[in-house]
Amino acid sequence: MKDKHSKIFIAGRNGMVGSSIEIEFRKRGYEKIIGLNSKELDLRNQADVEDYFSKEKPEYVILAAAKVGGIMANMKSPAEFLYDNLAIQNNVIHCSYKFNIKKLLFLASSCIYPRLSPQPMKEEYLLDGKVEPTNEGYAIAKIAGLKMCEMYNKQYGTNFISVMPCNIYGIGDNFDPQKSHVVAGLIRKFHEAKIENKEYVEVWGTGDARRELMFNEDLADACIFLFESYSGDNFFNVGTGKDISIKHLAYLIKKAVGFDGDIKFDITKPDGMPQKLLDVSRLKDSGWVNKTELEDGIRKTYGWFLKHHT
Repeated sequence: MKDKHSKIFIAGRNGMVGSSIEIEFRKRGYEKIIGLNSKELDLRNQADVEDYFSKEKPEYVILAAAKVGGIMANMKSPAEFLYDNLAIQNNVIHCSYKFNIKKLLFLASSCIYPRLSPQPMKEEYLLDGKVEPTNEGYAIAKIAGLKMCEMYNKQYGTNFISVMPCNIYGIGDNFDPQKSHVVAGLIRKFHEAKIENKEYVEVWGTGDARRELMFNEDLADACIFLFESYSGDNFFNVGTGKDISIKHLAYLIKKAVGFDGDIKFDITKPDGMPQKLLDVSRLKDSGWVNKTELEDGIRKTYGWFLKHHT
């Protein structure tokens, strides 16, 4: 993709990932970025999506739109996570085929891998076992989206590619205590505990579960790198190749926020997958590596939180 005047539709443009991808596109000189928020365009509605494609005639599509949330949200609303994500994917991917989109990039998730997958998780481990029960609805939907891209390529000759990001955090994250992922949720918890002079912060689980975490600006950079340089049926893990225990992460965030109290782990709450570490050798061999170290990313994210949520 060399024409900087090409029209690019970013589904999920206003979310953390979609907005960071738009920023990276604009840094590279791409000018025609389109996309509406969920109130203006319900991507679950097939007729509305077809009408949007027909009127706007995008040339390229980034499918970053999704219903997302942390372990609590996934456990409470598994049917919504399954249905909403399937509907969004089905409509956007099928319309991309129907309206002859030149290229589509679909963002899935590392949660698609089996719960007890060997670590680090290689792309070929997909569907080798059962997914983590606490986010089964979301995982099944994302697997379906990945396979839909693959099968449309085989049957229709489309140019649809997929990426599997690790846990993403960063600028523009969702800090809602009911919907946030681990980094944003802990930042808010520690900040509020600091302001309220609490003695301790309670963290779900044993603290032993391990997660791979990537700053959202790095994910955006990787997506555009692949969008510009790769076509084919391979999908790519996108991550740092390093993980951290929730316990260690909690202490890093405690330090960044400046909270002086203790941390207590509620072992009655679930840990989720014991470990989610991606093998990123396929992406690294293609020429891309991440830039932001975890402590720097946490500081940047907390700085953004202070400006926008206090």
